[in-house]
This record gives sequence, C-alpha cells and structure tokens, in this order.
Amino acid sequence: MKKSLLAVAAMTAFAGAAQAQSSVTVYGILDVGYVGGNAKSTAAGKNSAETVSLVGQSAETSSRLGFKGTEDLGGGTSAFFTFETGLSPNSSTVSTWNNRQAFVGLKKNGLGAAMIGTQYTPIHTAIGKTSAGQYNNIVGDVIYPQSSGLNAANASNANQNNIGYTIRSNNMLKLESDTFAGFKGTAFYAANNKNENQGANTTTYALDPASSTPAVKATNVGVGGTTNVTGYGLGVDYTWKKLLVSANYQSFKNETDSSLTATVAGVNSTDNQMYAAAAYDFGILKAFAQYSNRKITSNLNSNQYFKRSAQQIGVRSFITPKIEGWASVGNGRNQAFGLGEPTANFTGYQLGSNYWLSKRTNLYAIFGASQTSNVSSIASSANNSYNANNYALGVRHTF
Repeated sequence: MKKSLLAVAAMTAFAGAAQAQSSVTVYGILDVGYVGGNAKSTAAGKNSAETVSLVGQSAETSSRLGFKGTEDLGGGTSAFFTFETGLSPNSSTVSTWNNRQAFVGLKKNGLGAAMIGTQYTPIHTAIGKTSAGQYNNIVGDVIYPQSSGLNAANASNANQNNIGYTIRSNNMLKLESDTFAGFKGTAFYAANNKNENQGANTTTYALDPASSTPAVKATNVGVGGTTNVTGYGLGVDYTWKKLLVSANYQSFKNETDSSLTATVAGVNSTDNQMYAAAAYDFGILKAFAQYSNRKITSNLNSNQYFKRSAQQIGVRSFITPKIEGWASVGNGRNQAFGLGEPTANFTGYQLGSNYWLSKRTNLYAIFGASQTSNVSSIASSANNSYNANNYALGVRHTF
C-alpha cells in the first residue's frame, strides 16, 4: 500500500513538473487614436491632393494578436513556436487571418536556434534595434517608409510597408547563433520552387461579325513552366559596452519560365538589399545612424532596374521618468527601371513622444513630413514633386 501511494505521488509530481516545463503566452498590441495629414503632388503638369482626418489606428505600432510557447526538452534544448496575426481595431469585422509570423523552432542553450516558417528578415529585425522611430506608421522615416500614403484606417498590416526592404518571407529556414565575444549571427534561406510541364500552344477562334469570317480570339501559351522563388540573407550584430553595430545583406530571386508572366512587375527579377547601422547609448539619450540600399534588377534585361538608397540619423530619450521623445531626419535617392525613367531625391523627418501611464499603456503624439523633389526623366520634361505631412494622437496598450 505504501509503495502504491509512493508511486502515485511520484507520478503526480512528474506530471506537474512536465506541465511546468511547457508554457503558452497570449500577447498583442492595440493602438488607436486620431490621425490627420495632407499630401500634395504634381505629375506631368497635373496637381493632386490627399487629406486624412479620422479616428484611426496603428499610428505608432501595428496592432496584432499573437501566441507563443516553449517546451523544455531537457539537456538545454527547447522547442518553441510563434503565431501572430495583424488586427484592425476600427474594423467592424475580422474576416481572415492576416499572417505576420508563423514558425516553429528548436533552441540549444550555448549554441543557437533554428526556425522554419513565415518570419522577419534580418534587416527588419536589425532596424527595430537601431531606429529612433521603431516601426511607427507615420510618414517621415526614410528607412522604414510608408508605401500606402498617409496613415489612415488600414495601417495595421505591416506587409504594406515594403519599399525600403523586404519585411518578412514565407518558406524560410532561419538560423540564429547565441552571442559569442559580442557577436551574434543570423542566416536564412527561403525557397518556393515549382516545375510543371509546359503545355502546347493552342489557339481559339470566333466569328468576326464585320467580315463573317473566323478570327483569332485568344492564344493560350500554356500555364506550365518553372516558377522558382528563392532568397538568402546574412546578418551580424556586434555589441561592445553601450555600442551596437549591425550589418545585414539579403537577396531574393524570382525566376519564371512562362511568357504569360514574363512582363509582370516583380517577376524574373533579383532583389538585393543591404542595411548597416549603429546605435550608442549615452545614458541621457540613445543616438542612431542608419544606411540602406536596395536594387531590383530584371533577369531578362540587366539595364532595367529600380535602385533606392537612404541614410538617416536619430535620437531617442526619456526626458522625464514618464515622458519619452524621439526625433529623426534623413534623405535619399531613387531611380526607377531604366535610364529613361524618373530619378528623384527625397527627404523626411519625424518628431514623436510617449507619455507612459504604466509599463503597458502609453499616450503618444507623432508628427512626420516627407518631400520628393528634383524629379528628372529622359522620357519626360515634366516637373514632378510630392510633399506630405502626417500626425497622430493616440493610446497604445500592450498585453
């Protein structure tokens, strides 16, 4: 009897220990407030304007809901997962999951971790450590620019920001090392390749009412062929006392062997991206310096490309124990596909502040502005320009 009681007690204790070794956390961000701004542009001699004034969302941080968990496998090894979806607090319905991250990984203490799934790229992770604005969705940040115009009702999906670099990738295997002598490395490989037999060309005919004779209606060139989407990247962070230096490179390639899609933007192209930055904590404030470069080149014609480079400096500091402020200013240049397409210079700046009500809740005020000027084109002599300012007052809660 005593032996049985001891066995039951031992099994109960073991089960309790096993449960304690696994954990799942629900987390998220809800960001809502007032958003305003205006933009004016001139293109080919025509003026246009945009104005935003509404109770919006996700001005400081994209709203989200996430689940993450770990399981201790013993011997310093653990398994973990993350699933995260974007949220739109001002939307009346939630129709579909908006996948931000979804991956599973294994970690070995003292060595590093390996993860598979939809994940952030090394450049995106590095920008979070070396940026004064920290992924806010107001215009004026030239490293993390807004591609959808002024922040309005649908800015909670960070996928829409994809001008300066690729934020995340599907089908990714990522490796992260532990920190050794101040160095931490990241590498990834992404692959989504498909081969199909190319179908034979077929032509269909229809009666031409004008001549009452058969005429070509459509030509099907086949839906088969090769569709290969691959990517790889490397990132290195070095930390020495209060200094952080980060260098990152990533490249994505799309190869499509099909005349149906040969001329579609983004298809049959190589996208090379690099980011270098430094951050230093002076105690009273943190200072940041950033540089990014991106070049997308057609695999069919190397003379067709898009190139964008930008540099930015910024500071972030707690002015009082509850009031935090930041500022950034930067400029850059872009050139569209080919020598006959527009080139432009751009500038941007931001001012922002947080009033921390608690560790999880803060009020914020952000103002940003951007200007695009000196647009020139061999194909057109028209003077083009774009100027915008964007501001927000809101509340953000993390849980």
